[in-house]
Amino acid sequence: MKVHNIKRYLERRRELRKASTPEEKILWNELRNNKLGARFKRQHSIGGYILDFYCFQARLIVEIDGKSHDVNKLYDADRDKYFKELGYLTLRIKNDEIHSNLKDVKEGIKKTLSLRLGEGVLSLSKDG
Repeated sequence: MKVHNIKRYLERRRELRKASTPEEKILWNELRNNKLGARFKRQHSIGGYILDFYCFQARLIVEIDGKSHDVNKLYDADRDKYFKELGYLTLRIKNDEIHSNLKDVKEGIKKTLSLRLGEGVLSLSKDG
């Protein structure tokens, strides 16, 4: 049974890409084109869920949490459990972190990628 990018979610994925939040645009600029050493996709779907960012190689999901996630904690927990059962790791990043601490956000993602890909811990250059 296919669980990745099911066709019935195609139009919704396109809509979400076109209507990206400012935080998604900022982080996408840092993830795209293998900038952190792995390929990411945005608005990829697995099962009935559409992800902010997804790295197939590392089985890593990166979600940016805005204020709506404060009231949807149970939904997020169920979603994360579903992905964990499939062998994925979900990193949740708050909107504020994108604005106030982008360098550390990138460092955290890079370290997680490194660990998930079995390469140990790598650090970003000073230029980030």
